[in-house]
Amino acid sequence: MTDENDKYTKVLFRYHSNVLDEVAVETMWAIKIDEKNGVYKLDSIPFYGPLIATDDEFYAEFDESEQMLTYRETTKHSGNSIVLVSITKEGVDKENIRDEFKSMGCTSEGLNESYFSMEVPVSSDYSMIKKKLDEYEKQGIFEYAEPCLSEKHRNEIKN
Repeated sequence: MTDENDKYTKVLFRYHSNVLDEVAVETMWAIKIDEKNGVYKLDSIPFYGPLIATDDEFYAEFDESEQMLTYRETTKHSGNSIVLVSITKEGVDKENIRDEFKSMGCTSEGLNESYFSMEVPVSSDYSMIKKKLDEYEKQGIFEYAEPCLSEKHRNEIKN
């Protein structure tokens, strides 16, 4: 019997974050697809905006200088997108906002009281989600960034 934890591994991502405007290092969980050939599937929601989304497949290898398995390139896009949200208005409950987007099918991970990253599944109608994001931003409640927007979601907001 194989241990459920055996199918997961931590992977280091080092990239330039446009959100932080500096090089960011983030470790995230991945599912081992073909460990021998370095193929993994992201099982985390990125916090700072690498060009990868949950369920994307990627190539990673052990890096001597990092001393751990390290992301090299995305090999297969899932169609999911990542949106980063930073609450700017005092007294706003981040959890209420996360719950609202959850009701639209978007799961998220909170970093602190005013910041969370959100997965937009490929099956979601991004034009409706973007409308809600824009509404909140216009009201001065939060600012958001779209560091990893899938082709499907980009096309939905063009039309």
